[in-house]
Amino acid sequence: MSNITEKLAETVPDRGIKIAYGDKVTVGGTEMVPVAFVSYGFGGGTMGGKGNLGSERDADMNGDGAGGGGVSIPVGAYIAGPEGLQFHPNPITTLWVSIPVIAVLGWAISKIVRAAS
Repeated sequence: MSNITEKLAETVPDRGIKIAYGDKVTVGGTEMVPVAFVSYGFGGGTMGGKGNLGSERDADMNGDGAGGGGVSIPVGAYIAGPEGLQFHPNPITTLWVSIPVIAVLGWAISKIVRAAS
């Protein structure tokens, strides 16, 4: 059997930037292009030949394996308007990203106040 990682890599299409930007859609007479953060990954492993795994039965076994996953987070859309094309962020994603920043900022301010007093 050929390398399972190479076979898995061949099944992933090479789409480049087309993955992050969707096709233009019209909603309520307004044209927009959705934008998303997209990431995916995969891995594979194999063990061939005779190994030294502690028992004679295990030493004759061969193995293959593979797995993968992905995520797509909508970050906003480019919307055509009277002023031209503008990016409108997704408020839920903006809030989700800002929570850790606000938490660290609050922690830093508390340390500064404590040191000043």
